[in-house]
Amino acid sequence: MRTHYCGELRGEHVGQTVTLFGWVDRRRDHGGVIFLDLRDRQGTVQIVSDPERTPELYALAESLRNEYVVKVQGKVTQRPVDSLNPKIATGEIEIYAEVIEVVNAVRQQLPFQVSSADSETVREELRLKYRYLDLRRERMRNNLLLRHQIIKTVRRYLEDIQNFTEVETPILTRSTPEGARDYLVPSRVNPGEWFALPQSPQLFKQLLMVSGFDRYYQVARCFRDEDLRADRQPEFTQLDMEMSFMSQAEIMALNEGLMRHLFKTVKGVDLPSTFPQITYADAMDRYGTDRPDARFGLELVNVSDLFQTSGFKVFSGAIAQGGVVKVLPIPGGNDQISNVRIKPGGDLFKVACEGGAKGLAYIRIRDGGEIDTIGAIKDNMTPEQIAILLERTQAKPGDLLLFGAGTTEVVNASLSRVRLAVGEEMKLIDPEVISLLWVVDFPMFEWNADEKRLEAIHHPFTAPLPEDRHDLKTARAQAYDLVYNGLEIGGGSLRIYESELQQQVFTAIGLSDAEAQNKFGFLLEAFNYGTPPHGGIAYGLDRLVMLMSGEESIRDTIAFPKTQQARCLLTQAPSDVDAKQLKELQIRSTVQDKLQEEKLK
Repeated sequence: MRTHYCGELRGEHVGQTVTLFGWVDRRRDHGGVIFLDLRDRQGTVQIVSDPERTPELYALAESLRNEYVVKVQGKVTQRPVDSLNPKIATGEIEIYAEVIEVVNAVRQQLPFQVSSADSETVREELRLKYRYLDLRRERMRNNLLLRHQIIKTVRRYLEDIQNFTEVETPILTRSTPEGARDYLVPSRVNPGEWFALPQSPQLFKQLLMVSGFDRYYQVARCFRDEDLRADRQPEFTQLDMEMSFMSQAEIMALNEGLMRHLFKTVKGVDLPSTFPQITYADAMDRYGTDRPDARFGLELVNVSDLFQTSGFKVFSGAIAQGGVVKVLPIPGGNDQISNVRIKPGGDLFKVACEGGAKGLAYIRIRDGGEIDTIGAIKDNMTPEQIAILLERTQAKPGDLLLFGAGTTEVVNASLSRVRLAVGEEMKLIDPEVISLLWVVDFPMFEWNADEKRLEAIHHPFTAPLPEDRHDLKTARAQAYDLVYNGLEIGGGSLRIYESELQQQVFTAIGLSDAEAQNKFGFLLEAFNYGTPPHGGIAYGLDRLVMLMSGEESIRDTIAFPKTQQARCLLTQAPSDVDAKQLKELQIRSTVQDKLQEEKLK
């Protein structure tokens, strides 16, 4: 039987006889002595096969190849001083093999090298196709172990310290589309009817509050049929929480405690006793985004009032149409950002265009406070306007001012992107700094121009601020997002718990009484049976692990992820199904019908 994991062995084990199982990470022949690096999920240890001490094993050791599964028994020995390896945890010892058994061999060529000693760069498509091999690699192994440690730490904090109860909610549930598309599952025993996979456990966790389970949590699987990015997957994991009889401040304080405990336990990092808060309006005004990266400055400055009557029609015209003019001041930008980069074809021009802008205007501050820009801007600014602009932006000689003009949404989106790009280029962002902050007081709704209706920014179960209940269409929500280095990792709110108010919100987003009753009648009825005030939060667990591991994609923190085309390259899913299965479900494939029609033509 195995006595130890490979990565567990240290100097205090010297003299012990141990039995190990693992994979051959690599084999080296040094002057007749065979060295094997044996690897398991805990790490790697060096195995020595000496032809003088164990000649009967030497031929077997020599025949081993990378990724053979082997059993090794031997004595732990102190390494000679000149062969210590401080790069690995087991670098002060080695195992003199007394028994080597091949448990299983590799019977065909490896698609890529697994050993951490190999610096081969492997295409992601190949890694995902052979994910079981990719997971053996040190980087991926460490990511999954970190994920495990994060979940374990969260469970212990919530259950043992905060008295939460874990409750599992259904995977097959009702389709209540409000946001992303649902994944639908046909019901065989109820022909023509469908289940949906949950986009979140939102309704069930609120019903648990009605049930009296006042502190609920779940590591929940969620599904959304939406376009994918580096930090999105069609199926993902949430740390889901709901609490009764707690104020917004109390919920936020509890979650700050959770984050402090998590970072201290897992990363050894001390977070502040309280996290900064910024309102949604302030975040959008200063950073152009509701998930600001506050590790560096470069804040936006609204200068619409200075250019309201400007002869430069790009500025005044935008303001006249209800838009804004904002400035991104860049200290020392004159020396680092050339005109070529902010004109059509330049890299920063392209970044701005990705946010919807048509371009970037600029002013360079020269010695004595003189400005250098295109004539159409300079000729339409008075000395007083220039003085106010320099004072408001705190601009000094050598600084660069980049302007955005247009709708508020476009200006914010474009300058926010430029801000991040410049911050990274000028090394203003310290990668060692961890910035966690709350964004609060979101609007309840935003206008959906395509559907010509209001839609909830978070979801339609979010409660308005009490002072805003008189006009829900302009109300602010009792909502709070937790932002980690410019990425949202968690979002929550106080919930509506009165059926009358919930019905008013449904009306505001365009649901008739009949539609609301059809989709959410069970919830409205539950609110009539003594529902406590409650609120909660959900964390994107995959994204949190991505940030804590330093990865750039959540695919590298999930054991078996999908591609950006929502495909599993390992199992080749999604795939065709047997016609018999579709017949049992009373489903016809319009795709197959179309293919059949084309064949007949």
